[in-house]
Order: sequence, then C-alpha cells, then structure tokens
Amino acid sequence: MEGMVNVNKLRGQIVEKGFKVETLADAIGMDRSTFYRRLNNHGETFSIREANLICNRLELNKDEAMSIFFTNFVA
Repeated sequence: MEGMVNVNKLRGQIVEKGFKVETLADAIGMDRSTFYRRLNNHGETFSIREANLICNRLELNKDEAMSIFFTNFVA
C-alpha cells in the first residue's frame, strides 16, 4: 500500500479549508504526534475510519477524497 495517500494534496486541502495539521488532528480525535507521523510516513497507516473522518471534517467531495486517499487506483 506504499504511496497510497497523496500527502501533498492532503496538506493542501488542510490549508485550503482553513485548518492546521494540529487543529485537524484535534478535530478527528487523533493525537497530533500520531497525525504528523502518519503524514511523514506517506499516509500509509491512516485507517479507512480516519480517512473518512478527515474527509468529513474537511468537507471533501468524492473526487477530492479519491485523489487524496486512493491515488494508486485512479487512472
């Protein structure tokens, strides 16, 4: 599953939606250091549940979510 999450796009959406990494981590109930560790690990360890929480909190549409969390599966 290496490289499954497009971390650059995720970081861009975090900023675009008016969040900071820290505030998003707090908003989804994840420890900030855990969130940073997952970002620095190319998002490989985000669970489906966490991805859903991130998408909901950032109000991402389906295409935005797919382009971030399923980059290997998009043609």
